[in-house]
Amino acid sequence: MDDIDRQILTILATDARISLKALSAQVALSSPSTSERLRRLEENGVIQGYTLNVNLQALGYGFQSLIRIKPLPGLLKKVELMLQQTPEVIECDKITGEDCFIARLVSHSMEQLDQILDKLAESAQCNTSIVKTTPVKRRLPPLT
Repeated sequence: MDDIDRQILTILATDARISLKALSAQVALSSPSTSERLRRLEENGVIQGYTLNVNLQALGYGFQSLIRIKPLPGLLKKVELMLQQTPEVIECDKITGEDCFIARLVSHSMEQLDQILDKLAESAQCNTSIVKTTPVKRRLPPLT
């Protein structure tokens, strides 16, 4: 990966819908050269996909929560499956330490959050924090 590839990634992180022509102009390459670089970045797994960033509040999700989850003995796989099958869980990491998972969950209301947590509580201990703001949005790490 060279400086032009890093430039391409930085531009795409800001606007994944940018046209090939505009992207090529910004990196000072021809469209075929830029297209080839994009193809190579995709084939090498550097670019794994292009995504959509939505405003969760505009979709009616007024609450975001971070939940630390510690499955009860013998229920790790069951809890992992529950998390995968709960559409309100929009992100989840399996972690080391006392807890096994940290999940990001969205809900329309506190009542909905309670219902989801009640289901999880049958199989795991949960510690929930409500997200007030997100001062650092998901972003690229340094590309050096």
